[in-house]
Amino acid sequence: MPSPALPPLAVVGSINVDLTAAVPRLPAAGETVLGGTLTRQPGGKGANQAIAAARLGAPVRMIGAVGDDGDGQWMLQNLRDAGVGAGDVWLGDAATGTALITVDPGGENQIAVCQGANADVSLDGVAFADDEAVLAQLEIPMDVVARLASAVPGFLAVNAAPAVRLPAALVERVDLFIVNETEYELLPELAQARRVAVTYGSAGAALREHGVEVLRVPAPRVHAISAVGAGDAFCAALTLALCAGWGAEDALRAACAVGADAVTHLGAQSPLRPLQSYAP
Repeated sequence: MPSPALPPLAVVGSINVDLTAAVPRLPAAGETVLGGTLTRQPGGKGANQAIAAARLGAPVRMIGAVGDDGDGQWMLQNLRDAGVGAGDVWLGDAATGTALITVDPGGENQIAVCQGANADVSLDGVAFADDEAVLAQLEIPMDVVARLASAVPGFLAVNAAPAVRLPAALVERVDLFIVNETEYELLPELAQARRVAVTYGSAGAALREHGVEVLRVPAPRVHAISAVGAGDAFCAALTLALCAGWGAEDALRAACAVGADAVTHLGAQSPLRPLQSYAP
């Protein structure tokens, strides 16, 4: 049975307010769909992953930026309420980032992100401990993510989403990339990466090493309500499980179970259980 001990985690990434319209079906290009219900909730891939990791039982701190506005104060308090350290979240000059989301009854979604203060994320004054895992995404400037290659002494994971061309030095340094199947196809440089987890939605996930698939597991069958935060919950779970010393198959199965749990809740920050409870 995997050990319940989880490593400290630093999440470097985006913090957004999510404006979500639940609609009868997703609109086609140029089409208007009526009958939606609007909600306003905390989001951003970085914040989602940090809060998921905290709810899974890890000590977590967030490195990011919000606007010096009401939404920024709301996002800071939301992180603190979830048990995430927010001392390295800066107040930027731009407004707090915003994501515009439409989601259908089956949980499929479309997302447009207005970066806002996320463009101001910086590593100035930030140091990482040897035993601290680091997880980043690509909703913040690439130069910040690229700096992690030399700034992080321990385990470094990158959720390469949205798909943006990756510097060779980053591909060589990162211990774990996490992408969905579309992102993997858009990033051929990941065939050179030492380890890549590829998610396939309800079909589960696979693990690739230097371009070769070495493991594939199914996802639990659940009734999906919203897939908005599922990938972020998966990223947090897989990073923590691997860093805690779980075997690759147990870690990947647990991450799929966490992602499946996440889709049964509305919003991007699901009320997850401790990671050990998802162990195979």
